[in-house]
Amino acid sequence: MRVQAKYRRFGTHGEGVARWLTAVLCAVLMVAGTAWGSVAVLLEQPYGKLGIFDPAGHSAIYLDHVCAASPVELRACRPGELGVVVSRYDGIGGYDWLAMPLMAYLYAVDSASEIPLTMDRVGEVKLRDEYRRAHLEMVAPDLPDEKMPDGNWYELVGAAYDRSIYGFSVRTTEEQDARLIAEFNDRKNVSRYNGFSANCADFSRVTINRFYPHAVRRNFIADWGMTSPKSVARGVAHYSKKHPEAGLQVFMIPQVKGTLPRSHSAQDLAEGILKRYSVPLVVLSPATTAAVFAAYVAHGRYSMPKDAVVLDVRNSSPMMLMSEVAASSEPEKVVVAPVVSVKPAGGKVPVGAVVLVGGND
Repeated sequence: MRVQAKYRRFGTHGEGVARWLTAVLCAVLMVAGTAWGSVAVLLEQPYGKLGIFDPAGHSAIYLDHVCAASPVELRACRPGELGVVVSRYDGIGGYDWLAMPLMAYLYAVDSASEIPLTMDRVGEVKLRDEYRRAHLEMVAPDLPDEKMPDGNWYELVGAAYDRSIYGFSVRTTEEQDARLIAEFNDRKNVSRYNGFSANCADFSRVTINRFYPHAVRRNFIADWGMTSPKSVARGVAHYSKKHPEAGLQVFMIPQVKGTLPRSHSAQDLAEGILKRYSVPLVVLSPATTAAVFAAYVAHGRYSMPKDAVVLDVRNSSPMMLMSEVAASSEPEKVVVAPVVSVKPAGGKVPVGAVVLVGGND
């Protein structure tokens, strides 16, 4: 209103200038509003015997401005907190989704100084059980003899010991984060896991679509109607190409070194069939093999970005959250933030090339 009053005396031209300045100010405010936080799809590679029979891996959601009040309740983050990883699990405490602090989810510890440089099976079991006893008794209580329980609760902590993880991050606003917190806390949290129609990837798909409606859809051709972790990551990447305002950034969290088996690339349904059964399929039914191959090439083929930024939270204090990873090709936009050390996969960091931007400082 003040801008319009200033130019009113200049007649039609002045009013046009006023409208132009008002539009510019609104655009600036809109951009500022989107620079709040981020939500990332985590594509977690399969590992061990599970990877042989189920090469899809696991899917989870990471929010850098939302934190866990408990494993079953979300809240806004406080300054210095790294955010939360939320996912759907099968058979953990009867819940549909569970939320874990990022540090605990990756390394089963509370601070970066506690993260071990290497890991073996004995150490992994010990760290996970120690964290469970301290923080997760409500979802995985001790057995009557006070020993560690069986079950899938181990999936909640120490993920980076078992596998490498790719993240596909897009922007969120403060209002979107607040709405997500309210919706999750208000709805009934009772297990509804179903491997075909309500798996971990379906949870990620639906959650991303809360922020960006229709961004990720079921792949009825390459995945035969199922949702796979890789298809959700691919959907976010493809959506962001058409909508650059989403601000896609891709990062990678490497598997911790040690004697544990190395994880391997995640696969969609059609991709897994081709790589495992192509020879017998060709012998039994060349037509079927050709159909699966066509489905994979046309609707399922997607490779992990080779230039993904590597995140390593061990080398600096968690002083603020990650809201955006700046690409090394745009050094003029870099803002240094001492959250985690970052470097391009397979190489060294050029001075000022890659850092983190934003957060709860």
